[in-house]
Amino acid sequence: MSSKHVTSNVVSVDEQAFEQSDGQTVDEDGFEVVDETPEFQPTVQMEIQAKVDANHPNGMVDTSEERIYGVTLEQEERIRARETELERISARATFGTQDGREKRTREVVAQQSAARRVEFQRRAASVNPVFDPDRPDPRVEISQEQLAAVNTQAMRLAEKLDGWSQAAVSRRLAEVVVDGKDMMSAVVGVFEELQTAPGHVVPIGKLEDVNRREVSIEGRVETLWEPSSPKIAQVGLICDESGKTKVTVWERSNQPWMSEGERVRIHGAARNWYNGRVSLAVTGWSTVLFPERDRWWE
Repeated sequence: MSSKHVTSNVVSVDEQAFEQSDGQTVDEDGFEVVDETPEFQPTVQMEIQAKVDANHPNGMVDTSEERIYGVTLEQEERIRARETELERISARATFGTQDGREKRTREVVAQQSAARRVEFQRRAASVNPVFDPDRPDPRVEISQEQLAAVNTQAMRLAEKLDGWSQAAVSRRLAEVVVDGKDMMSAVVGVFEELQTAPGHVVPIGKLEDVNRREVSIEGRVETLWEPSSPKIAQVGLICDESGKTKVTVWERSNQPWMSEGERVRIHGAARNWYNGRVSLAVTGWSTVLFPERDRWWE
């Protein structure tokens, strides 16, 4: 024997109305407020087309840059921006400790350069005391009148001495004045001394007064003649305003060819004697330059 027991909850009309109105907005009179703003939703076809555009290779726009496969342009832009930001943060973390490195490098190089210059001057002082950097400045030991005369003469001599600054000339003049010489004798002596100083072009007429093995000269090739030996590449006379001298260029020196009438500057020429007069030999250790060569505008 079976029986059916049907149970049900009886809900009143007021309760049903309350459930239906739950969560809905009503006005002050109790009427439901209807939102009339339309809600747009993509259709199924639009969703399918969006997936095709995002994932299908034929749906991507051709570009010269490599695209990220499977993402939209908006997503790709965000990814690229994040990658760029991470690279910038990484680079800043890597090179952040190098702030000021360029400035520190310049300071170190300047200190090393100054140290090398002082060392060179001390070595040069063994040959000529003028270059000694540790010597006190003699200009503080002379009177204001003498200092004015020294500066005037130094400015005049610096214009005639190639490679010498006015300050260097005035210091040397002051040294000679402090040693007791009058101004005229000091000017003549310093001029002759600095003319033949090491590392500077020596007037050809002053070559006999030089006490070192190698010299530098500048002048014009006056004449060339046939060498007397196959070991000689060229031989001739070079002259300037002060005089002339014989110059021999050895074959093994591999120096550039000189022509008559051409201006030439020779550094490190070996000083010799020929028929009681000083002559020069250009070797492999010498340097031959032509100041006027290839100056087509003249």
